[in-house]
Amino acid sequence: MVLFLKVFLTEFIAEMGDKTQLMLIALTSKYKLKDIILGTAAAILVLNGMAVLAGGLVSEFIPDWLIKTIAALAFLYFAASTISGDDDEEEEEGGKSKIQFAPLAVFCTFFVAELGDKTQLTAITFGANEGVGSAFVVWIGCSLGLFAADILGMLVGYLLKSKTPDGLLNTLAFVIFSIFGVYTLYQGLKLISTGVCPLPVWPVLIAATAVFVVVCVCLFVKREKKKAK
Repeated sequence: MVLFLKVFLTEFIAEMGDKTQLMLIALTSKYKLKDIILGTAAAILVLNGMAVLAGGLVSEFIPDWLIKTIAALAFLYFAASTISGDDDEEEEEGGKSKIQFAPLAVFCTFFVAELGDKTQLTAITFGANEGVGSAFVVWIGCSLGLFAADILGMLVGYLLKSKTPDGLLNTLAFVIFSIFGVYTLYQGLKLISTGVCPLPVWPVLIAATAVFVVVCVCLFVKREKKKAK
C-alpha cells in the first residue's frame, strides 16, 4: 500500500501542468468526454505497461528525434483541424465514422505526446527500482496517478467549454497545439542535427512554421466562406 501511494502521488505531481494535461484541455474542444477518457485511459495503460515491463526498451529502439517529429506533426495536425472548424452539426451529418474513431485519435495523440515524457521516465525508474515482483503495483499506481491528473485537465476543459463564449476554447486549443507543435519540432530538428546529420535548425523551423501558418490561413478562409454561404 505504501509503494502504491508513493508511486501514485509521484506520478500525479509529475503530470500536473505537463503538456499532455494541457493537450487534454485542448482536446475537449474537439471530442466528447467519453471518447477522451477511453482514448486516454487506453494510452496510459499501454504506455505505463511498456515503461514498467520493458524498462525503457522502446526509447532504445525508437530514436528520440523520430518520436519528437511524430509528436510535432500530431500537435500541428490538431491545431490545423481545430482552426478548420468542424462543428457538432457536421459531425452528426457525417455519420458515426468520426465518433467511432475519436477514442483512437485521442489514443494516438496522447501516446505519441507522452512517449519519453518525464512521467514515463518516472514509471521506468520505479519499475527498475522495485523489480519484477512489484511490477503490477507500480503499473497500477503510475496509471492511476497519471489518469487522475489528466482527468482534472479534462474537467477544466469542459468547464471552460461551458462557461466561455463560443470559439474561445477553439482559439485556446489552436494556440496550445501550435506552441507545442512548433516547440516539439524544434526539439526534433535539434536531435536530427546533432545525432543524424548536420541541419540548419532555425531556417528549417522557420520554413516549416511558415508553411503551417499558410495552411491555417487557407483553412480559416475556407471556413469563413463556408459560413457565409
